[in-house]
Amino acid sequence: MNSPSARRAMIAGTGSALPARCVTNAELAKTVDTSDEWIVERTGIRARYIAGEGETTATLAADAARAALEASGMVAGDVDLIIVATATPDQTFPASATKVQAMLGIPDCVAFDVQAVCSGFLYAMSVADSMIRAGSARTALVIGAETFSRILDWEDRTTCVLFGDGAGAIVLTAGDSEESATPSGILAVKLHADGRHNQLLYVDGGPSTTQTVGKLRMKGQDVFRHAVTNLAAVLREVTETAGIAMDAIDWVVPHQANRRILDATARKLGLSPDRIVVTVDRHANTSAASVPLAFDAAVRDGRITRGDLVVFEAMGGGFTWGAAVARY
Repeated sequence: MNSPSARRAMIAGTGSALPARCVTNAELAKTVDTSDEWIVERTGIRARYIAGEGETTATLAADAARAALEASGMVAGDVDLIIVATATPDQTFPASATKVQAMLGIPDCVAFDVQAVCSGFLYAMSVADSMIRAGSARTALVIGAETFSRILDWEDRTTCVLFGDGAGAIVLTAGDSEESATPSGILAVKLHADGRHNQLLYVDGGPSTTQTVGKLRMKGQDVFRHAVTNLAAVLREVTETAGIAMDAIDWVVPHQANRRILDATARKLGLSPDRIVVTVDRHANTSAASVPLAFDAAVRDGRITRGDLVVFEAMGGGFTWGAAVARY
């Protein structure tokens, strides 16, 4: 085993899972005062997946984890750390990660949830990376999983059309980080939060306040302005930390919130749209699941290949935001 000082977290495999039911804009327009044209023009979304009976955050997370393990050539028994990023856990407690652990048949490992809403996967990736570097974990499942359809106000057409359900996962393993011309694995992570903006994107309930789950509330235009500014800044910050020029990036895998945010951020950074992985059209905004879902889609369709330099970025309620650089 490598000494902790020589470790780096390597991406060994990716996986994802979606509910069985796909809901198009046209179908949604039958029950919500909206239209396909209105949704596509403002968001780029054409469809989303909605969890049905028996489908939960934990079941989707477990399915994504199984796919990632298969892609990595590893088995559940190899895993010693599970982190699930979610704002929609199966229960207030225990952590959904422990349910995933049980579903995978792992008798003992470290398992916990991280809650940073849409940035949750990046926060979880950073924690797993730190634990691997420190030597306290060797093989980690990092999962983003959500069932946002269950906290939406389906009478608010400005928010309910934006979100979907799903899960994405990666397997991180401890690798050798000896100096080389092209080091692999997670190279840098930068995370931020600013709790002063709570009222711009939040859920109006909780165990300690209303004793209810609550519904999602958002001031869209304000969120849009903060998102473009913060995401462009953190992308510059993380590439500078990694010592990488912006034009060296092969792919940006962003949080899939809104096509207009993706386009505006790319323009602000001078990035070609051809280098941005976009899945918001078919998945909508799946919060903590959106980055790993998009990453898995681009890996499996052959766009992202081994050796590619990938930047992940996301911003969510809180506000929280962050970015990570990895060589896949």
